[in-house]
Amino acid sequence: MRATWDRIEAWLSANAPRVLESLQPGATDEAIKLAESVLGVQFPAAFKESYAIHDGQVEEAPGLINGCELLSLERIVDEWSIWGELIAEGEFTGLQSQSDGPVSHEWWNTKWVPITYDGTGNHHCVDLDPAEGGELGQMIVMMHDDPYRPVIAPNFADWLEAFAEDLETGIYVYDEEDGGVVHRRDLLADEDELDSDTD
Repeated sequence: MRATWDRIEAWLSANAPRVLESLQPGATDEAIKLAESVLGVQFPAAFKESYAIHDGQVEEAPGLINGCELLSLERIVDEWSIWGELIAEGEFTGLQSQSDGPVSHEWWNTKWVPITYDGTGNHHCVDLDPAEGGELGQMIVMMHDDPYRPVIAPNFADWLEAFAEDLETGIYVYDEEDGGVVHRRDLLADEDELDSDTD
């Protein structure tokens, strides 16, 4: 994890210093264990190693992961708790999610650990309750208004390493107006839309 974060930090230093400054110091072992206790899960080793390096970002900073905030442990607990409250209120009764991968079909599963937030209720999650054939700790995307739950990486370490590689190969760029570090494709789409509006 340290080598992966070195790559991410080097790119941020050269291209997005405001995002680099938003990364928090590492969480203590006690803070990690407390978050595990509240969520009732055991975090994967790579996840714990990563959060011992950086405990997410400060709030209201430019996003690190395609415009999304990388959540601190405190913010993970906050977002997870909100979903738990909605379950308790019966908000998802009768609703099921869908996936072309080995993901359980609840709308929200309490063993999904939200680690990013886009400001509108959508997350990248560590899946600690995969369906048959899935990998414990696989990475999925959870959209609050879309039933589709794709598997985007087999584990947290591979997901973060792929992000580092995408930074280095130019797939992501920094655009403060568009939310921070964003996919170049999305930025170009926004520019094309703006051009068409002004024609």
